[in-house]
Amino acid sequence: MELCYQLPVLPLDRPVPKHVLSRRGAISFSSSSSLFGAPDPRQLSQRRGAISYDSSDQTALYIRMLGACVIFKQLFSRDVRVRSQVGFEPERRGSHPYLGVDFRTLHSRAESAGSIPARRIRRLFSFQRHLLSSRLLRGTPHLNPLHILDEDYCGQARCMLDKVGSWNFDIFLFDRLTNGNSLVFLTFHLLNQYGLIELFQLDMVKLRRFLVLVQEDYHNQNPYHNAVHAADVTQAMHCYLKEPKLAQSLTSCDILLGLVAAATHDLDHPGVNQPFLIKTNHYLAALYRNTSVLENHHWRSAVGLLRETKLFSHLSVEDSLNMERQLGSLILATDISRQNDYLSRFRTHLDENNLCLGNASHRHFILQMALKCADICNPCRPWELSKQWSEKVTEEFFHQGDIEKKHKLEVSPLCDSEANTIASVQIGFMTYVVEPLFAEWARFSDTRLSQTMLGHLGLNKASWSAMEPEASGSSEEGESEQPSSRSLSQGGQES
Repeated sequence: MELCYQLPVLPLDRPVPKHVLSRRGAISFSSSSSLFGAPDPRQLSQRRGAISYDSSDQTALYIRMLGACVIFKQLFSRDVRVRSQVGFEPERRGSHPYLGVDFRTLHSRAESAGSIPARRIRRLFSFQRHLLSSRLLRGTPHLNPLHILDEDYCGQARCMLDKVGSWNFDIFLFDRLTNGNSLVFLTFHLLNQYGLIELFQLDMVKLRRFLVLVQEDYHNQNPYHNAVHAADVTQAMHCYLKEPKLAQSLTSCDILLGLVAAATHDLDHPGVNQPFLIKTNHYLAALYRNTSVLENHHWRSAVGLLRETKLFSHLSVEDSLNMERQLGSLILATDISRQNDYLSRFRTHLDENNLCLGNASHRHFILQMALKCADICNPCRPWELSKQWSEKVTEEFFHQGDIEKKHKLEVSPLCDSEANTIASVQIGFMTYVVEPLFAEWARFSDTRLSQTMLGHLGLNKASWSAMEPEASGSSEEGESEQPSSRSLSQGGQES
């Protein structure tokens, strides 16, 4: 039987006793006011909801109202975010039974009891770094000796940011040095480096809260589509924005949109591709009519966070809406099913030599192509970095395939671990998606960076081919029949 405790009614100016704060209990809501006097357990059925506290997670309150469950997640002492939990949503008609599973737990692994202290230590360090960075931004020296623990990490991360424009930038190391906050630190640094915070009069508190919420909305259980991938794409976008043709022509608004689009381009990615959402009758597929489902969701999620944090609230309504529309146009360009359309248009412009970066629409198109390159640039990174990304994205593919087998669904191309290898997947992706795009980008921007990327691409492809001796023979037979289907399957997951 559920026990119901009557909490004492305290004046607002009186501190809450410690024995009340330490309770693990619930506050009930009922249509009957008599329950607030002396609750009777027999009337518990009349409850309309409850607020419960779980001591295992001291940063969350679980609230149940009328059968729906939401989580108020305390990010910092002031920031509160409302999230709905898929596992508690009412069942939708015609939906696949798989949809009862929370996407955020798709790639999660069971943690041992011994990992809890380590997680608490990481949370403590993260909070300390937040305090340190806040004081540094305000120019206030810190006196707390606990921050000495973080000086080494912050110093190394700061040194890495001095070389953020290097193509060899190790985003995995940077993420470790920032305790999993690479997206927040990197994007904030770039916005400040370009002078965009001062130019657009962005509120520092709103900006930091926006970036924290963006990072929180990536599912870090995903092997590939997580906040580290978003940080990597943002760093690559910065490298492209520095290229002479772009640096001489892009406006500050273009740069702001490019960086924000890179940081949010895969926001709330579920770790499965569009065909999976369609064949399981997911509500997002129905909402966006099976067209650019993930990209539309990423865009709308980004707009939601912009409005929630009111980051652009000081701008006029027209300017704010225009930025949201352009942000959507950039994110939607990462839809790999439209790859050939963008590539053909890009090739035509280069053949006719009629790109005029003084034209706003042409600049926006180049930003779209830059974001597309940044999104799939992993094969163009040095082997040590590229190999890690290849393993992560293939792990995500195969995990989706395992889920499809479990629920007796048709296994998506490249997602069957028994029929594919990391090498075969990467060779096909490089051949049919990456090489054509970066060859045209090199025609547009024939710089040292472009040649470096093509050089890494050739070396990485050769390395994978060496691991797959029969790849060349089998790929010529199998892939030549339907190269577009293989490339689109791969790209659909990567984007």
